[in-house]
Amino acid sequence: MVACCQHLDPHDVEALVAHIHAEPWLVHVLKVVAASGLPDAWVGAGILRDVVWGHRHDGFDPAAVRDIDVAFFDPDDLSRRRDGIAQRRLESMAKLPWEATNQAAVHTWYAEHFHEDPVRPLASVHDAVATWPETATCVAVRATVRSESREAQLASPNGIEVCAPYGLDDLLRGVWRRNPARVSVAASTARLARHRVAERWPTVLVHDPRR
Repeated sequence: MVACCQHLDPHDVEALVAHIHAEPWLVHVLKVVAASGLPDAWVGAGILRDVVWGHRHDGFDPAAVRDIDVAFFDPDDLSRRRDGIAQRRLESMAKLPWEATNQAAVHTWYAEHFHEDPVRPLASVHDAVATWPETATCVAVRATVRSESREAQLASPNGIEVCAPYGLDDLLRGVWRRNPARVSVAASTARLARHRVAERWPTVLVHDPRR
């Protein structure tokens, strides 16, 4: 088990890994992404929140997942078609609701797509994770696999790397907090309403996006 952010509490990392291993569906997702060949590919954001917070409430239902965020980093191809190529690669391996995004290219389309100010180029997936909308979703994981295996297998029972620039407290303890690194107050408020936080996860503590 490797935590790419060195400040992480090992007990928190173990707790997150336990949540992951409790969901064979998510373990399968990590194996597919690891075997896909996408450069520096991680799974993160909403899918991890849904698993952890689902375990706090009525459980996690894979059938309710609308997208699986796969963040990868390919500075050699910044075209929009690169995301489509990556997504089709994943779809050819497993019929799941993938959403693959080349984090190296986000700065080329972000302002136009979201009608926001331009953003700086990102240096890595880890750099990208630190800009995601809520601190609880600023988390990504990936499986470490045996390269010689035809079918990707976890390298060890805990063969999972964790990236969490702001730690795992908010994810594990159920706190919805705006990450001001990129998302505006208006966008955060809209996300809060769209995700129906109070209805889906009634024990989650919501911080006012304006503060």
